[in-house]
Amino acid sequence: MSDVVLTAALRNNLLSLQGTQSLIDVTQYRLSTGKKVNSALDNPQNFFASQSLSNRAGDLQRLLDGIGQSIQTIKAADNGVTGLTKLIEQADSIAQSAKDALSQGTTEAKAVGNRNLANIDNLVSLTGITNNDTLVLTVTKDDGTAQEIAAYGAAGAATATITITTNTSTDELLTAINNIHLNDSGTAGANAVGAQALEASLDSDGHLQIKTLNGGNFNVNFVTAANTDAANLGLAADLGFGGLGRLVADGGAGTNNVEFTAVADVALRSFALYDSTTTPDTIADRSDLLSNIVDKNGVALFANLGAATDDYEIGINGGSRQTINLTDASNNALTIQGFIDQINNNTSLNTKIEASYDETTGVLSIRPIDASVESIEIGAADNNQTLTANFGFGVRTIAATATDGLQESLRLASSAGDLAGYETDYNKVRQQIDDLVGDAGYRGTNLLNGDDLLTTFNEDRTSTLTTSGVDFTSGGLGIDEANFSRSDTIDTALDQVRTALTSVRTFGSSLSNDLSIVQTREEFTKSTVNTLNEGSDKLTLADQNEEGAKLLALQTRQSLGVTSLALASQSAQSVLRLF
Repeated sequence: MSDVVLTAALRNNLLSLQGTQSLIDVTQYRLSTGKKVNSALDNPQNFFASQSLSNRAGDLQRLLDGIGQSIQTIKAADNGVTGLTKLIEQADSIAQSAKDALSQGTTEAKAVGNRNLANIDNLVSLTGITNNDTLVLTVTKDDGTAQEIAAYGAAGAATATITITTNTSTDELLTAINNIHLNDSGTAGANAVGAQALEASLDSDGHLQIKTLNGGNFNVNFVTAANTDAANLGLAADLGFGGLGRLVADGGAGTNNVEFTAVADVALRSFALYDSTTTPDTIADRSDLLSNIVDKNGVALFANLGAATDDYEIGINGGSRQTINLTDASNNALTIQGFIDQINNNTSLNTKIEASYDETTGVLSIRPIDASVESIEIGAADNNQTLTANFGFGVRTIAATATDGLQESLRLASSAGDLAGYETDYNKVRQQIDDLVGDAGYRGTNLLNGDDLLTTFNEDRTSTLTTSGVDFTSGGLGIDEANFSRSDTIDTALDQVRTALTSVRTFGSSLSNDLSIVQTREEFTKSTVNTLNEGSDKLTLADQNEEGAKLLALQTRQSLGVTSLALASQSAQSVLRLF
């Protein structure tokens, strides 16, 4: 069988149609893909150049995700800075309030009664007051040492006695108290012609209030003519001091006093404690034995420590007293630190008070750490021998006899409870600072808790920005737990919070700067990605209008080719007419 023979004209037209169809296929593919360069075969130079631009655009696009997350991390830290600023400002306000309260509470010892005594012409008419009842007053100097007092012009003594007789009025009682003056001559027993020692008055509710004018403490002992516990308590109650006057052992033969000591401080503070084993006496270390402790004049403050029953006593607000041993297991005297540990490890005391020792000043302090603390009762228990344990907290020398203990009820300055409350509030804010910092992270990165943030801006990682983290926990900011018992510790707290506030504000400014940089680079990267994609498209994208026009022209050419092929085949078709 022989092949079909096509004429030259038919072959030429057929080849032309095949070429046209091939061009139509190419044009239709470009129209369907939108690209004029779909592979390296179409245009190697443009294809690879476009691919390079697209690859870089893709790399930068992926970096944009990281840049965006960096922005969110910085924003999270900035939110934390805003919150920290408010908390630190709140801490500053609390510390300043504590400073004001301390200032008011340490200028005077003051006691206020709770009974209206206004316009009473005869105090003996009150149920609990009888003829010849007395108030025995004791005053100390501002350093806690004894101060002689007496009615003006009388010989100075350790105490001053005011007697209530029939027809003694409230005004006469006030006058008698206000007439007590200091013997500041330096000579024992000299006439009391110094400054007024106490000021007594009635407040707006008619309550009797007594305060010192010399910065020291004062004690009021309520002694009735009957001198029984019940009668003495009745006298204190009818003068309005039933809530302050406490029944305390007086070191006598099983007898008690009804009294209170108003302290011109928000904490109990000892004399400066010295070590008698050094020459000359120097401020005691916390490791020194109590048996070797003396005051600034070399007078021993502790005596006869050597028995297992050598006990100090501490109570809160008139509650049950806790025993503080003054000797160790071998019956040797405790050290100063050992005494402090006995208090701070006592679960009945350590939620209410805290003991500490300042080795610079030699002062041992017992301060409230709970706002409910109004008074602290101290004493020495009878232990079958004479015992002295005199820190100088009140107006009395704490000493026990072989058969009787001695106690004193110390009423702290009115702001002591407020200061303990301020400490609690301050420490709550301090804890919230730690909690806020812990919550300021974003996807595992916390700029406020020491983490650094690296933001990459280009595909080969040669352009980066490191946002350095900080430690803004309370410890990192240098904000210590509150101790508002002294002016210097409050000043320290104020310095700490103000330094912390400066640090937070400075870091906030740095964060804002880094955030601005990252946001600027984000916008730049977006623009760069668009530029790269546009450049890539210009190398490969087809002009749809042009390709459409080409397709129309090719289709026209194809139609004409088919017509031409038909014409070329007519000569072959004429042979059919012969049959």
